[in-house]
Amino acid sequence: MTTPDAGGGLAGFTVGITAARRAVEFATLLERRGATIVSAPAIRIIPLSDDAELERVTRQLVADPPQITVATTGIGFRGWMEAAEGWGLAEDLRRTLGGTRMLARGPKAKGAIRAAELREEWSPASESSAEVLDHLLAEGVEGVRIAVQLHGATTEWEPVPDFCEVLRCAGADVVPVPVYRWVPPDDQGPMDHLIEGIVTSGLDCVTFTSAPAVASMLMRAKETGLLEGLLYALRGRVLPACVGPITAAPLEELGVPTSMPGRARLGALARHVTEELPRRANRIQAAGHNISVRGACVVVDGQVRQLAPAPMALMRSLARQPGRVVSREDLLAALPGGGDDTHAVETAIARLRAGLGTPKAIQTVVKRGYRLALDPAECTDNNPRPTATGGPQVPGVGIPTRAPRYIQTAGSW
Repeated sequence: MTTPDAGGGLAGFTVGITAARRAVEFATLLERRGATIVSAPAIRIIPLSDDAELERVTRQLVADPPQITVATTGIGFRGWMEAAEGWGLAEDLRRTLGGTRMLARGPKAKGAIRAAELREEWSPASESSAEVLDHLLAEGVEGVRIAVQLHGATTEWEPVPDFCEVLRCAGADVVPVPVYRWVPPDDQGPMDHLIEGIVTSGLDCVTFTSAPAVASMLMRAKETGLLEGLLYALRGRVLPACVGPITAAPLEELGVPTSMPGRARLGALARHVTEELPRRANRIQAAGHNISVRGACVVVDGQVRQLAPAPMALMRSLARQPGRVVSREDLLAALPGGGDDTHAVETAIARLRAGLGTPKAIQTVVKRGYRLALDPAECTDNNPRPTATGGPQVPGVGIPTRAPRYIQTAGSW
């Protein structure tokens, strides 16, 4: 199928969404820009009213009020107040918090405080927990009882919640308030499908709007034996786009470079993805045509061409090192499902040429395999001009002739 690459900026790109909240809204922002969406909520939030630990801490604070309360997220603070309403503690909690000095990490937390008819004393312009911590330490906290609204659950991949620990080391009496907890989704099928799309480069980008979502995906990949493949893909072809530095931290810790907007907002993330993906897209000039290989399609001269899985897998293999010959054996290994009949490669190549609408872009090198027929201007040391036998004229530099098998074949795990 061929569709115009126009009007949206993300036409032909496939973007994964891990958000549990506002996923439909975020998907709509990207779809309006032309993207194909693969959605897999990475976490499930436990309803606050069902959380016995939060109720216990709330009753503790009402009985022994803190002097300072730190609100870190708007949704968490609002949920806390709503849960207290269900327990018959709303007025007691509001009166307790009204007697404390309230600090808000950012505008959403500030808005939630005011919606509860309370008033914050201070909020940092940076929306940073680190600045809140510095503010408290600068004024001294020894002997001060401080309630800190937390969120999520700690895993080996989430940023260490050292905010409370630093305050304790400075002499404060810290009461963590676990306003909600996350767990993996009941149905892991969509997440498994998303991870497979990342590992096989079927996605161009995966977006994260919370650190728990990152942690949940890493946990699932580890459980299914795909963590190595996931990280390999995220360090290479698949763009991990995070809403902000806190969300990005678990990936950065693992050596995965991330990309993020200047402001930690959903709309800003959608705009950032729209700008970043086309900028990063590979563009190959072959047989006089402009070709760009994307997650689930190929764009030829501005036209989006949807390919079946087999020809798409061969296109990815050929585009990994444009201009270099890829043997039939290596192309066979790239085909979904594998097999040992190289005739399947010839069939898939024929379908690839037909699907691209540019048969001459894929060149047969007799007795050796196939290659992208690069235009002369595209030939460099890394993409050398072929000789009559299909071999490179100039030695290439340090690029492996084959990607790991778990990148090539969806069925290989």
